[in-house]
Parts: sequence; C-alpha cells; structure tokens
Amino acid sequence: MNQYPMTAKGAEMLREELNHLKSVKRPEIVNAIAEAREHGDLKENAEYHAAREQQSFCEGRIQDIEGKLSNVQIIDVTKMPNTGKVIFGTTVTILNLNTEEETTYRIVGEDEADIKNNLISVGSPIARGLIGKQLDDVVNIQTPKGVIEYEISEVQYI
Repeated sequence: MNQYPMTAKGAEMLREELNHLKSVKRPEIVNAIAEAREHGDLKENAEYHAAREQQSFCEGRIQDIEGKLSNVQIIDVTKMPNTGKVIFGTTVTILNLNTEEETTYRIVGEDEADIKNNLISVGSPIARGLIGKQLDDVVNIQTPKGVIEYEISEVQYI
C-alpha cells in the first residue's frame, strides 16, 4: 500500500471535504437526478445526464479521499526537535544566489500543495532538491528556467 505523507492540517482539510461531499453534495445531486427524471424521456434529457456526470465525479472524489485517508501518514513537525534539517512539513526560506531574492516555502503533501500560498508538494523539483539538506547548505535545483543555486537561510518546524 502506498503511504500518503500529509500534515495534520492537510488531513483535517481532506476530512472536511469528505464530510461536505457526503452530507451536502451527494444529497444535492440525488435531488437533481430525481428532479431531472420527472421531466420525462431520459435519452434526450441534458439535465439528467449532467446530474449523473456530477454524481460520477462526486463518488470518484469520495473514493479517492477515503483511499488516501485510509493510507495517510500524518507528519507533525511541530512535535519534532528543530535540527536544521529540511524534512517533510518544514517551512524553508531559501535565497536565490543569482538574484538575491528570498522565498519561503512549506513542504506539504500532494493534496495540500498551493503555490499561491507557498505550499509546495513534496514531489516538486524544489522540494526534492531541498529535502535532506541542512541550514546554510547551498543547493543546485533544476527548474524550467535551468539550474538555480539556492542557499537555505532558515528552516522552521512550525
């Protein structure tokens, strides 16, 4: 079985989404299907087909979330001593040595990733390049723009 690394916050967000899908979305879709059936001929009923498609997507997402939650490995870095090593769940500040631009990322699970909020997936090139490194290490990371040299200026276990 694949283990899915996830932060405690990410697991909670998935549980909330699952609860919403089961208690709100699923009943809405069932009502939409029932209403569409009342309109008659199902072969040419676009509302019915749209509702069935929505139901299929919803059920697939429910199964996906349940599968991930059953194999989740929750990692809470706040309960670990800060050794200065970059691991899953840490918040890392890196300095681009070419542009002197500083960026802070938090390394999270794939379902939690949100680049707009500086949450990067553990499978992303930057995260893979940083994991296992220490504070003040210089790392070369292959990006779409080419190899960029970064220095790890801060590692937080928050």
